[in-house]
Amino acid sequence: MSSARRDPLHGWELTPREAIALQRELAGSVRADIDDFGTVRHVAGVDVGFEEHGRITRAAIAVLSFPGLESIESVIARRPTSFPYVPGLLSFRELPAVLDAFDRVREIPDLILCDGQGIAHPRRLGIAAHLGLWLDMPTIGVAKSRLIGAHGEVPPEKGGWCPLMDRGERIGAVLRTRRGVRPLFVSVGHRITLETAIDFVLRCISRYRLPETTRAAHRLASRC
Repeated sequence: MSSARRDPLHGWELTPREAIALQRELAGSVRADIDDFGTVRHVAGVDVGFEEHGRITRAAIAVLSFPGLESIESVIARRPTSFPYVPGLLSFRELPAVLDAFDRVREIPDLILCDGQGIAHPRRLGIAAHLGLWLDMPTIGVAKSRLIGAHGEVPPEKGGWCPLMDRGERIGAVLRTRRGVRPLFVSVGHRITLETAIDFVLRCISRYRLPETTRAAHRLASRC
């Protein structure tokens, strides 16, 4: 398979107001209640950086073997940034370049871990959920910081977690990936349950706080 791109989910010529309305519409299609995928042999990390003071979006995809976490493929795509920086709408700024990168991927992954939010988002459509819907692929949001929600104390040991809650709804997990480090914020993107997402994030951890997928993609996205 040479490309993961499906038919376009929507156009990108949107105002922020139109983007917010579209998020509310698309959120109803996210599947967070089922593990809808087969055997996972390849996982991918997705990260985005910017060049020329934000004028160019640089998207990176790192495909790794699973469970070995060995590098299989690395792809970078650049394109002019066409959407303003608006908190809560970052996927409209970043995904066009991410989708360009996926067009170049030869080894299509079975599961994608995004550096960002899934449904742990005010309108339940962060970048991981948005990308999952566009590609119709299982995705997980793995964020370094909280966007919304509240949580209790996270157990100190590796693998300890507590629910991230918003308006009475469980929107994610606050996960300790190593003892003594700050937790990560894990949320469903699409076609996966939260408990399974947590398990895969932990299985992508080696010696560091961040999953190897995220670390590999970040090196690509931030390299000048």
